[in-house]
Order: sequence, then C-alpha cells, then structure tokens
Amino acid sequence: MVAGGDSGAAVYDAALKRRQDMMGASGPMALVKNFKVFRIALFACIGGILYGYNQGMFSGVLAMPAFKAHMGEYDPFDDSADQTKKGWLTAILELGAWIGTLLSGFIAEAISRKYSVLVAVTVFVIGVVVQATAQSGGHNVILGGRFVTGMGVGSLATIVPIYNSEVAPPEIRGALVALQQLAITFGIMISFWIDYGTNYIGGTTLGTQTDAAWLVPICLQLFPAAILFVGMIFMPFSPRWLVHHNREDEARKILANLRGLAVDHELVELEFLEIKAQSQFEKRTVAELFPALRDQTAWNIFKLQFVAIKSLFQTKAMFKRVIVATVTMFFQQWTGINAVLYYAPSIFKQLGMSDNTTSLLATGVVGIVMFIFTVPAVLYIDRVGRKPVLTIGAIGMATCHIIIAVIVAKNADQWASQAAAGWAAVVMVWLFVIHFGYSWGPCAWIIVAEIWPLSSRPYGTSLGASSNWMNNFIVGQVTPIMLNQIGYGTYILFGLLTFMGAGFIWFFVPETKRLTLEEMDVIFGSEGAAQADFERMEEINREIGLTAMLQGLGGISSNQDVDEKKGED
Repeated sequence: MVAGGDSGAAVYDAALKRRQDMMGASGPMALVKNFKVFRIALFACIGGILYGYNQGMFSGVLAMPAFKAHMGEYDPFDDSADQTKKGWLTAILELGAWIGTLLSGFIAEAISRKYSVLVAVTVFVIGVVVQATAQSGGHNVILGGRFVTGMGVGSLATIVPIYNSEVAPPEIRGALVALQQLAITFGIMISFWIDYGTNYIGGTTLGTQTDAAWLVPICLQLFPAAILFVGMIFMPFSPRWLVHHNREDEARKILANLRGLAVDHELVELEFLEIKAQSQFEKRTVAELFPALRDQTAWNIFKLQFVAIKSLFQTKAMFKRVIVATVTMFFQQWTGINAVLYYAPSIFKQLGMSDNTTSLLATGVVGIVMFIFTVPAVLYIDRVGRKPVLTIGAIGMATCHIIIAVIVAKNADQWASQAAAGWAAVVMVWLFVIHFGYSWGPCAWIIVAEIWPLSSRPYGTSLGASSNWMNNFIVGQVTPIMLNQIGYGTYILFGLLTFMGAGFIWFFVPETKRLTLEEMDVIFGSEGAAQADFERMEEINREIGLTAMLQGLGGISSNQDVDEKKGED
C-alpha cells in the first residue's frame, strides 16, 4: 500500500478522533447529546412505519369476509379456487415499489431529500385514497391504488435512510440508519394487531362484518402520512445536498443548528469540510468516468444512475460484487419471509387455525417476535460478523420450513383431530420469523451497502435494492398459487432455497466485518479501485483545507511523516 492511501485514511481517522474528543464516542450518550438530530430522524422514520404497515396490513384484510365480498375471483372464498389473481392484489404493491425505488434516487438528487419525501408521501396518499373507494370500484381500484401506494412506500424506503444518514453526525449515523429497519418491523407489528381488532367490527362472518373492518386499517395510514407531510415542511434540508448544489452558506447554518453550535465552531467547520470533500469527490468521479454527464442538469442526473449501474457489469471484479449484492437479495426474499408477512392468516388457516380470529391472533405474534429479534442484530452485528449470523439464520429458517412441510404432509387432512400438530407448525412459523429477524432482515442490507468502493456505492446499493423488490414481487405473486397447488411443497421449496442461501453466504460471500475499502478490493480482485479513490480524496482534502486544519490541530502527520513512519516499520 502506498503512502497516499495511508495518508487519505489518516485524514478520516484524525477527523473521527478529533470529533470524538469534542463530542464523545458513539453509543447511547451520543444519541442524548445529538437529541435534536435523533428527534428529526425518528420523525422521518414514519416513512419506514408506513412501509412496514403496508406490508403487514393487507395480509389481514385479504382474510376478512367483508373484503372478499368486493373482490370476486381476486380473493375467492373457496381456498381451493384459482389463486393467481389473489397474488396480483398483493404483489402489485411490490411492482410499484420497484419503480419508486428506481426513480427515488433521481428525485432525491434533483429536488432535495426533503422535497422528495413530500412527493413520495403525496403519491402514497393518492394510492390510499384510491383504495378506499373499493366498495364501489372493486378489485380494479385496489390494484391501481396499491400500485400507486407502492411507488410511494418504495421511494420512502429509499429516501428516508439517505436523509437520516445526511443530517446525522458520524457518531450516531449507524444507529439512525438502523432505526429505519426497526421502524419497518414496528409498522408490520402494529398493522397485524390493528387487523386483529378491526376484524370484529360488525362481526367476524360474511353478512355480519361491515366494510369498516377493512376500510379502517386501509384509511388509518392517512393519519401518519399527513403528520409526516406537514412535519417535513419544517424539517431542514440535508446539509450534504446543499453543499453538493453549491449552497454552502445555507449548509453551514443548518449544520450548526443541527449540532447546536455556532457557525464558526471548530466541530461545525470540521464536519462541513468533510461533507464538501465527499461532494467534490463524487463530482470529480463523475467527471472522470462519465464526462458527458458532469453538468448537474436534471436529465444528466436521471441518466447517470442507469449509466453508472451499467458500468458495474463491465469488469470481472465489479461483476463479482454485483453477484454478491443481487444474489444475496434473491435469497433474502426466497427465504419466504414475505410469503409469511403477506399471507400469514391464510397460512395459519392451512395449518389448522380454521377460525379467522385465531389465525389473525397468530399473525399478530409474528409481528411482535420480528420486532423484538431485530434489535440484537442492530446491537451486535459488528461484533459477531455477517457470515456467521446469515449462515446460522438461514439454516434455522430452512430447518423450520422442512419441519412445517413434514407436519403439513402428515396432518393436512386431519387438523381437527390433530390440533397439537397445527400449533407445532404455527410455533415453527414464529421460530422462522425469529431467525429472519436477527439475521437476513438487517444483515443482508448491510452487506449490500458495504461491499462497494466509494465511487460506486450509490449505484451498487440501488442495484441490490432493485433485486430485492423484484424478487419480493415474484414471491408475492406466486405464493398463493403454490400454497393452493403444491401445499406442503411450498415449504420444501423455500427450505431448499434457504439452505442454498446458507451455502452461498458461507462459500462465496467474504466476511466484510471491519474491512477497509482497500481490503475489500483485494477480496474481490479489484486492487487499486479504493486506492485510486483515496488518492483522489486526499487531493481534495488538501485543496479545501481539511488536511491543513487537522495538521494544525495536531491530528495527523504530513505525507513525509507517514512515509518515514512506514520506513521505520
């Protein structure tokens, strides 16, 4: 490793040490010290709650007799009837979310993270309002409304973590981004229990249950959406976005306000220069790799994400990273987690919970255990590592699937006399969700985000998210068909694919815990990519004064000092 790379890394080490000296290290107390930022991020995570709520809410609605009465062949009363169209009712949301994800990066960069959240919420609300007219419009308005709603939640799921990471100081950035995953699981959890409660409106059978039973959970989404929209108007712009669009004075003021410090405070200046360095790095990278797109016009911003993603497929080393990101997300969805989240009441009915109320109650437990067991991953993933957690989680989930398949194969026609077997299968579903909660839920996203060099990270992460949504769509579409036509074979398929996922992680995905970008290059066979990034960043650090500032504070040595130290080692 040449001195340039070490010097570039030294700038960041020195900046981090100096900041920690002034603000304290990461941890719970860092959240207290940055409580203003924590409040803003917590508020923005309403977007994650909306996403999670949408994932979970519709599973209960599909099981309600009053809703089925309006859906015809799209949600048949006869469980043995063709389920193809039922899959569309669910999966159309994921198709909309996939499109929303593809567009969100462009919108967030063109009009700001703040305004893009407002646009996404507006799209979301339009979709919910359309769904609320299903009493007269039937399945067509549910399909159209869920597609539009999906575009909104897909955009929110992408933009909110970006916004949170850019308003947060580095000491709490990881915790605030992880907050989004907790918000999603919280949304799933409350949606299941709201469904359980509204299922009683009027009654629980066809003829007694009123339309309010399914309209209330659909329309309840409008209240947090309205709160997010109104509140976001008063939220600050992202300082990073302001710097990137040459609004530096405004960025300094917002940064000082977020940190509760004076504009000329040393900590504000330090963080501002780091943001400016990153912005300059991105602009120069684009100018070098895609010179025709160097001007920041809306059309160039739109084209850049697609041109940049295409470039990831053009070298063997980067293609390896593409395989890791996209295949990891393929296996995350084919664990069957969203089959459970979308169709849990139907699954529990097939496992002997013939009463709709009991199946909704069992579904509510799914939400609770998923929320609780996501927390350990947030706290301990950097200590344990990615590979062990993902591998153990996959083996645990696959084993649960196989056990469920055996139970269903033996008892499918005799649940009435084999209630204990039915409950054993239900417990296996709960255990499956526990294994997902601490492993593939958060950890798959961590791997997808951290394997890329700085210059490729936004586009690589976008590619991984695209794989996630598309496989999510396919699983949502085919699950009711599989449950109807191959029964326990559904669990065997998910189980075998999940065992394959464990093998893929263990044998083909490197451990990325605490690796530097240069070490990541060595693993993927692209030595020099991170080095070139560091050299470009080092040049920028010198030009804007960040290196000089840290040297003046005694934080880092000069290049010559670094070289001399290396010679002594």
